Amino acid sequence: MRILRYDSGTLLLDGFPAEEVPSDFVFDERVKRWRAPAARYAEVVLDLHRKKVAYTDEARKYAPLDREVTRDRTPRDYQTEALTRWKAAGRRGVVVLPTGAGKSLVAELCIADAARSTLVVAPTLDLVGQWHDRLRRVFGEPVGLLGGGIHEVHDITVTTYDSAHIHMDRYGDRFGLLVFDEVHHLPSPIYAQSALMSLAPFRLGLTATLERTDGWHDHITALVGPVVHRLEIGDLSGDWLAPYRTERIDIHLSAQDRDLYEQSRAVFRGFCEEQGLRLGGPGGWQTFLRVAGRSRAGRQAFLAWRQSRRVIEGAPAKLRRLAELLQQHKDGRVIVFSNDNATAYDISRRFLVPAITHETGLAERKAILEGFKDGTLPVVATSRVLNEGVDLPTADVAIVLSGTQTVREHVQRLGRILRPQEGKQAVLYELVVTDTIEERISARRREHDAYR
Repeated sequence: MRILRYDSGTLLLDGFPAEEVPSDFVFDERVKRWRAPAARYAEVVLDLHRKKVAYTDEARKYAPLDREVTRDRTPRDYQTEALTRWKAAGRRGVVVLPTGAGKSLVAELCIADAARSTLVVAPTLDLVGQWHDRLRRVFGEPVGLLGGGIHEVHDITVTTYDSAHIHMDRYGDRFGLLVFDEVHHLPSPIYAQSALMSLAPFRLGLTATLERTDGWHDHITALVGPVVHRLEIGDLSGDWLAPYRTERIDIHLSAQDRDLYEQSRAVFRGFCEEQGLRLGGPGGWQTFLRVAGRSRAGRQAFLAWRQSRRVIEGAPAKLRRLAELLQQHKDGRVIVFSNDNATAYDISRRFLVPAITHETGLAERKAILEGFKDGTLPVVATSRVLNEGVDLPTADVAIVLSGTQTVREHVQRLGRILRPQEGKQAVLYELVVTDTIEERISARRREHDAYR
């Protein structure tokens, strides 16, 4: 008797002669069975069907999703088009839409269409909470939660990438649809395992920023499916996103800070040249850290790099310009972005505004965000934790004091202020110290159509 089973994130074949074993299966000597990643399930079933091989499917444990849908939003044309293209691709694929364009509604449409038990995977507990609340409103109770100390699994469940990796070997047969929010996180070697250990035939990836600097976004096609629908900020601005403008503000160092910056950069560059290190491209910075840790000169070079960053990130002229901008937008909702926690806390102390970093507890973070939304806390300083995912429809001003050169980060920060509201005009300010590495960083991260 031929049987297809699910076993700890893999598929096992019982009773199949070698000539009937589908491709990609490997014989496991430990159990004397043929084994393959669970993600091959849909292809295996189709292959056996085409070959007219009779077998018993004991692998699949997911069931039809029988939920009444209560939708309080009308799908826009591009959201309906995303659903249509996803279905045409076999209910597998990635939808790329700007922040604020309603990716969650696309997911709701796909969940209702697939009508199979569904696991939604998100990168942070904040996002998991937002998804959990939204899915309860649309699909009713119960909605499961996996992560943050909670372990409740239902036919609709929300989890983090970390928890999905930990638990998918147990639940990889329970869901027919996987939804990966912020799918650009998925291709990392650890997180990708969660996609491989699930037999879900239907898969949806959502993101506003698909491309990764390491090029690993190319793996998403194999894990989730191809890009089936894509729109950028410029395609929707003014119609479905808030109209916006971006402004770069040049900042000049004092003579004393300029000397300190140049001295620090000279030490750092000198070490890199002596070691033949090229920092551009994937892995360049990691190579520097590895080499620098081997010698006193390397450690001095690293400290010099940190000193140069402190000079430009905390330049007094930046803080004076920040004060002017906060006064100018005293009636708005302002997010001040920095590259590091120390700067965020410094801004918090100087301007008496709350700061949110990765060290901020969930209860405090929730209270700050609620105050931001209702206007009692109109300014929030942050490092990177608000770059993606957090729903801040009232935000209309972003001030970037410092950041990385990645295009993704800059687009994500712009996206925080683009959720539409009547009469809203969003603006992003970027404060850049002239004649420093910040100019190159700024030029690199503005290489997106949203800034042209």
